[in-house]
Amino acid sequence: MKYTKKTPCIDCPFLQRAERAFTDHRLQQFASGEFPCHKTAKAEDEGFTATRQSVHCAGALIYLEKRNAPHQMMRIAERVGMYDRTQLDMEAPVR
Repeated sequence: MKYTKKTPCIDCPFLQRAERAFTDHRLQQFASGEFPCHKTAKAEDEGFTATRQSVHCAGALIYLEKRNAPHQMMRIAERVGMYDRTQLDMEAPVR
C-alpha cells in the first residue's frame, strides 16, 4: 500500500463532518491497521479491499498521528522512506 495521500478526500469517514458518522470505536478499528482510501480500493459486498495500487487513507493517518498512535506499518513505512508524517495536512478537520 502506498502512503502518498496528504489530505483526506471529501468522503473520508474520519472527517468531523462525515456524511456517514462512525463511532470513535469503529474509527479506531478502521485505523488499527492499513486502511485503504475507498477511492483507491476495490469495492466488495463487505467493504473495500486494498489492491497493489491502493493508497492509505489520509484521514486514518491523520487520526492516528493526532493521537500519537501510529500503527506498525506506518512506523515501518516511515523508516524505509515510504511515509513522511510531516507532509500530512494536520489542519484537516479530522476527528
